[in-house]
Amino acid sequence: MNVVGVGQCAWDYLTISNNYPEENSKQELKSWDEQGGGPVATALVALARLDVKCRFYGITGDDDAGNKIRDSLVHQGIDVSSLRVREGSFSQSAFIIIGEKDGKRTIFWRRPTGNELTQKELGEDFLTGSCFLLLDGLMKDVSFFAAQTAKRLNIPVMLDAGRLREGMIELARNCDYIVGSEKFAVDLGWRDNRDEFKNTLKNLGLGHTTITLGERGSFTFLKDEIIHVPAFNVKTVDTTGAGDVFHGGYIYGILKGWPIKKTLLFASAMAALKCLKIGGRAGIPSLEEVSLFLAKHKM
Repeated sequence: MNVVGVGQCAWDYLTISNNYPEENSKQELKSWDEQGGGPVATALVALARLDVKCRFYGITGDDDAGNKIRDSLVHQGIDVSSLRVREGSFSQSAFIIIGEKDGKRTIFWRRPTGNELTQKELGEDFLTGSCFLLLDGLMKDVSFFAAQTAKRLNIPVMLDAGRLREGMIELARNCDYIVGSEKFAVDLGWRDNRDEFKNTLKNLGLGHTTITLGERGSFTFLKDEIIHVPAFNVKTVDTTGAGDVFHGGYIYGILKGWPIKKTLLFASAMAALKCLKIGGRAGIPSLEEVSLFLAKHKM
């Protein structure tokens, strides 16, 4: 059985800096790295590290970055037979500056310049043999089609809600699990009042929702319960991709049928371990590494 992902893939250029450069200045860089990125693609890599089979649907350009994106996914054993190449276009890419002191990152990114994936390219049978669907909603039309198809087939869907884009609420209503960033929560009216935010979600018709807050952990809003899971205290090198890896760990727990608290702790541990290395992919742990970490860091 496969986890299917429909969404973004990117090529990331990353550097660590001891201070953010001023305008009209030069800044010597302490390091330079390149890795695959993108929310859905990175979450699938996290799942692949846990020995879950995955299939990715998205687009690249026919540029060098597109070749690197494809190769990075193939190297992880992810099925990219439905990764479409748009001729004469540029792939999604990002330049990421990481703070040396705290590992927090600033991302400058560019969307792919090629046409979005279409429903026809996705196909009516794209979920054949699958057990879960992950979306990030950037390609609005095909994401909505994918969510509705999964709903009809009783296949659970998770939405990676990075921000409140056009059509995101309608898409979220068709998803079983919503995992949003703090930016997404603020866009919805989050002001650190949990009960008020729970009512906001209810009024919007949104169900099982988790909000990730970095070093403050996560809050999960269920029908009758609010669960807070603190973040693990690690020496953070880079937070890039932590949320994406969290999504991968979250899906793994759902597939295993774990209780929600165990699932959230596992996802949080996955994200924490990722933060020990630069980039969204290099630090993604194996199942054994996560298990050892959790044994040493009981909450």
